[in-house]
Amino acid sequence: MCGTTNIVDAREAVYSGVDALGFIFVEKSPRYIPAQKAGEVVACLPPFVDRVGVFIDRDVQEVLEIILEVGLTYAQLHGGEDPSYCRQIARMAAPCKVIKAFRVGLENRAADFARYNDVVCGFLLDTYIQGQAGGTGQVFDWRLIEGLDLQRPVILAGGLRPENILEAIRMVRPFGVDVNSGVEVTPGIKDHQKLHELIDQVRLADSRV
Repeated sequence: MCGTTNIVDAREAVYSGVDALGFIFVEKSPRYIPAQKAGEVVACLPPFVDRVGVFIDRDVQEVLEIILEVGLTYAQLHGGEDPSYCRQIARMAAPCKVIKAFRVGLENRAADFARYNDVVCGFLLDTYIQGQAGGTGQVFDWRLIEGLDLQRPVILAGGLRPENILEAIRMVRPFGVDVNSGVEVTPGIKDHQKLHELIDQVRLADSRV
């Protein structure tokens, strides 16, 4: 679950079965959370819950400082970060790992992803909308994924909600799913009933694999 902004939502998500919580460190985002507040949320979490920091083209040193302050286990990069940038984060922030996010559209090619294979642990696939780096609340054509020849685990994002998550998992068979606006009341505030419904659907999908 991404866009975590408060302890109440974080606890509800974890005890409902969410494996990882995402914290958005992008100030222009309506789901932005300062590092200090994110650290307070993380301090209340039980063991074995991953903490994912979302960044867009931020200075490497700033990213490293936030990873250390919050106690992140993954850095999810949504900007134009090249393989060299990702390698720096992965090397200097270990054991924190790197996930590279891509906005998927007709212009994507397998080569765009292949050059990251040796520096990231997975790819997050979101919806391409011009001028937006993510959090669009819209799905993309999942059939496009097959032609990308992805060599790292896939985390599917983009407009996922209780009504479509079952079909998304059936079609894509991702390693994981990333949900945000599809389980919200308003940006940054989660709808716990929708979250429970989505998790029930994910479990149903798992039982059918």
